[in-house]
Order: sequence, then structure tokens, then C-alpha cells
Amino acid sequence: MNNNDTTAVLSPISEQAEETETSSQPANALSGDGRQKATDKAAPEKKRSGRLTENKRIKIFCGSSNKPLCEEICKFVGVPLGETRLQRFSDGEVQFQLLENVRGADVFLVQPTCFPVDQHLVELLIMMDALKRASAGRITVVIPYYGYARQDRKDRPRVAITSKLVADLLTTAGANRALLVDLHAAQIQGFFNIPVDHLFASPVLVSYFRELNLPNLTVVSPDAGGVERARFFAKKLEVPLAIVDKRRTDINVTEVMNVIGDVQGRTCLILDDIIDTAGTLVKTVDALLAEGAEKVYACATHPVLSGPAVERIANSRLEQLIVTNTIPLREDALQVEKIKVLSIAGLLGRAIESIHMETSVSTLFN
Repeated sequence: MNNNDTTAVLSPISEQAEETETSSQPANALSGDGRQKATDKAAPEKKRSGRLTENKRIKIFCGSSNKPLCEEICKFVGVPLGETRLQRFSDGEVQFQLLENVRGADVFLVQPTCFPVDQHLVELLIMMDALKRASAGRITVVIPYYGYARQDRKDRPRVAITSKLVADLLTTAGANRALLVDLHAAQIQGFFNIPVDHLFASPVLVSYFRELNLPNLTVVSPDAGGVERARFFAKKLEVPLAIVDKRRTDINVTEVMNVIGDVQGRTCLILDDIIDTAGTLVKTVDALLAEGAEKVYACATHPVLSGPAVERIANSRLEQLIVTNTIPLREDALQVEKIKVLSIAGLLGRAIESIHMETSVSTLFN
């Protein structure tokens, strides 16, 4: 890691400018055409630019886990990336410093907690603590990939519910709001005692497959838990739905059982939120082809791709795997032609704008 890897930032609206514009015209002095001119002048503030609001500053910072995504978001919103210094002691301990004033600012901190999960999670907590102690006005933590989400309930005796633990840690560290993407289980939103905006990558993925226009398409859920997600996707594409019944025998070990639905002679699209070791994905592909499917595509929001995942995908009979950039791809994954990455920077950028300007984010679900 480059300890001097920083990016300069300037506030889109200086405090001096705010004072000048506020005091130059009393509120009760406008009437008739003057009031109309003031309204016309305010309208462009809703457009995407660095000058988003007149009454508070917006700043965007990021950790080390996915800086390219954060840079894309900043470019979309029109706000330069915040200047920080993140270093590590020889034993791995994190030292973080803000290199600019954030007092009273509306701060968005972008950090997916991907591999190494513990390292990036602690890094995120330390950055939030620094922002809180620097008197940031509001801290919105933007987590494109929420680590530890797969342990969301007690499915066996004496186990931890880590997704709740992480939610508590984020709140205690100073988060005032959370912006998350495709949680493994939607109920994780309820683990937070702060407002949560839960986005879905489906608009980006649906757009891609609409343009691809695959013939005789059927959307396939690789397990019963993903049926709701797959049903929504199939409805948007106006195609049938099929389900693969699987049984998990151990961590990262699954056994595909049955295919529920007609896939004979059809092009199948497997939809999942996370692809980890790709064991489930490859077995699902084999099961669909055994049932008479012509071709099999797959898409997922979070390309964890740990262990033998990349090798399994490269050697599988999968036509193409579409993922998003919530997690940066491993170097070996970048060399696999079957894997294509779509950016969700625009989706997150619009959400950040909406949160900052206090407008609805529900339109982003379409």
C-alpha cells in the first residue's frame, strides 16, 4: 500500500461564499418578479454538479478497499475525493488522519468490507471515529459490500450473529446513516438503529441483459432463499422463473438436488447476490444443462471469488458471468474473458445526491 496515496479536495461551497449570499438579500425583500427570479436561480442546484446545495458542504472519503469505485462516484457527483493519510505500523495497526476541515460537513465514507474483511472493517471504524472527533455534521457510511452478512441468524446452537454485531460497531463508531447494496438478507436493515438505504444492483444488471436480448430466456434462482430476488428480476425482463433446490452440507459446500421449472431448450440466467467459491454456481450450471438448457449465463452483485472460484469459472460450461464493481476483481479474475464487470458508481452517486439533498431514493429501484 502506498502510504502517500492521497487525493486533494476543495469544498464545493466555501463558507465565505455562503455568508455573502445569505446576507446579500433579506428573505422578506423579495416580491413579485424578484421572488420568481430567486426560484429560477435555485432550480439548477438539483442538477448533478459540485454545487449541490448552498447551505451545507458535501465531502466524500474512501478507505483502501475499493478506491477506483469511489473515484468514479466522485466524478459522477462532481465532488473531488477527500484528502486523507492512511498508514500502518509494522504490526499492521492502522493510523488514519484527515487532511482537511470537515466540521459541519455532510460526509460520505465509501468502504466495502471485502477481503481481507477484518482489516477493511477495522479501517472503516477508525475512519469514522476520526470523522466524528473532527466534528463532521453527518456521517453516512457507504458499504457496497457488507461483510459478515451471511451470518444473520442462529441456524445452529452457540453461533454468533455477526451481521448484527457489525451493525452495532458501525453505529457506535459514529455512523449517522448507512447506504448498503444488495444485502444477503433484507432483514439486516433492522439490525441498525440508524436510517438505512438499501439499494439493489438489479437496475444495472437488467439494463445489460435487455440490451443483450437473449432468446428464450429463463431466470434461475440457485436456491430457495434467492427466489424473491430472482422473481423481481424475471418480472423486469418479462421472462419465466425457475428454481434450483440445493442442500448445503457444510460451509462453502453444497449439493444440487432438483431443478424446479421448465428449462428444456431455453437460455438460463442464474441470479445470485454473492459468488464466493463458485461451487454452487458450477453445480447449478451442470444441473441446468443436464435438464436440457441450451446455454447458461450468470450474474451476481458481489464477486467475492475466493479460493478456487476463478479456476472453477474458467473451466465451467458457463457462457458468461456478469458482476458489478462493489468488490475489486482479483488479478487472475481480470484475465478470464467469461467475467464481465458493470459499474454501479452511477447508482451510488445518485443515492448520495438524494441523501445529501434530502430527496427520495425510491426512484433508484427502477
